[in-house]
Amino acid sequence: MLRSASKNGLILAGFAVVTTALIGLTYVFTKDTIAQQKQTLLRNTIEQVMPASYYSNDIAQSCLLVFDPVLHASEPQRIYQARNEGQATGYVVETTAPNGYSGNIHLLMGVLLDGTVTGVRVLDHKETPGLGDKIDLRISDWILSFSGKRVTDETADAWEVKKDGGQFDQFTGATITPRAVVNQVERTVLTVRSNVQQWLLSGQTCDSKPDENMQEPQA
Repeated sequence: MLRSASKNGLILAGFAVVTTALIGLTYVFTKDTIAQQKQTLLRNTIEQVMPASYYSNDIAQSCLLVFDPVLHASEPQRIYQARNEGQATGYVVETTAPNGYSGNIHLLMGVLLDGTVTGVRVLDHKETPGLGDKIDLRISDWILSFSGKRVTDETADAWEVKKDGGQFDQFTGATITPRAVVNQVERTVLTVRSNVQQWLLSGQTCDSKPDENMQEPQA
């Protein structure tokens, strides 16, 4: 019996070694493909929120990690600088609405230097299917309503859902979700215009680990 148990243990150990080796080999042979696919997806999403006519640089490579409490309470976010013939034209920014109905709503949005929003896409959310998930372009085209809208002191009152006196539709039975997105888009545009020069000086490139000395947002 003891001999049989030892034999079975050796067989299981052998399977574990082979399985681990196969997983390792699979990773080695597919990591470049996976990285390329992620880069392609990133570029496609950036192009959705910042049309290619606004830049001539490799925008996905012009990336910085920044801390700002408006963009995210505790984690660095990525910003991409759009440049045309060497001159900055706008930015693509990761930002997070913290007050969705079911928690954080992660967004990617494009902003021109004059505060015009060129596009917004939802990267991740946990909003209620059939209600709050209409912020997702796969579900409805509501998110497209931001394109071409500008944030200024004069337009501040319009940056609300219609229930609150603004210009953006809310969803039947789900006002909290669109309200959170509208407010976060407006807040992001304002913080980009106020802080982007500081970010460009203090941010780190996206291919480096966040420095412990980077200024973290204050609560």
